[in-house]
Amino acid sequence: MTGHLTSKSDVFSFGVVLLEILTGRRSMDKKRPSGEQNLVAWARPYLADKRKVYQLVDPRLELNYSLKGVQKVSQLAYNCLSRDPKSRPSMDEVVKVLTPLQDLNDLAILSYHSRVSQQGRRKKKPDGTHQLTYNQSRSIRDSPLNTGKQHRSIRDSPLNTGKQHCK
Repeated sequence: MTGHLTSKSDVFSFGVVLLEILTGRRSMDKKRPSGEQNLVAWARPYLADKRKVYQLVDPRLELNYSLKGVQKVSQLAYNCLSRDPKSRPSMDEVVKVLTPLQDLNDLAILSYHSRVSQQGRRKKKPDGTHQLTYNQSRSIRDSPLNTGKQHRSIRDSPLNTGKQHCK
């Protein structure tokens, strides 16, 4: 940090704002454990690994967010927060990345339920309901998107708004 305000320092600051939105956390929070007080320092390892970015998502969103949106925003935040100011995007580039994201409609809950149902067939129980196979229930439990709440179907989910989200 040079202490000089530049367009690249503005981009860094915008990256912090993106991270705050993505995580639901403040940039500095003295109430958190020592390794989590500085949001940027805590989030960097997660941003650097595409498999871990979902661990950053604000848990209050449950699964009500776009998977592609999380991927794009986390990558953009990572680029904006680059230690090398020359490697940071311009704000014009930031706008070009963010603009198409407003049209995304791939909710995580829909993508996750679709993926789980494709992994194996459901077994029909005598009462007419469906039971997940062992592999399906294990993958739900182990998912980074698992909120700990169980829903029998998308229809039963509290995130169901009645709107169809898939084209």
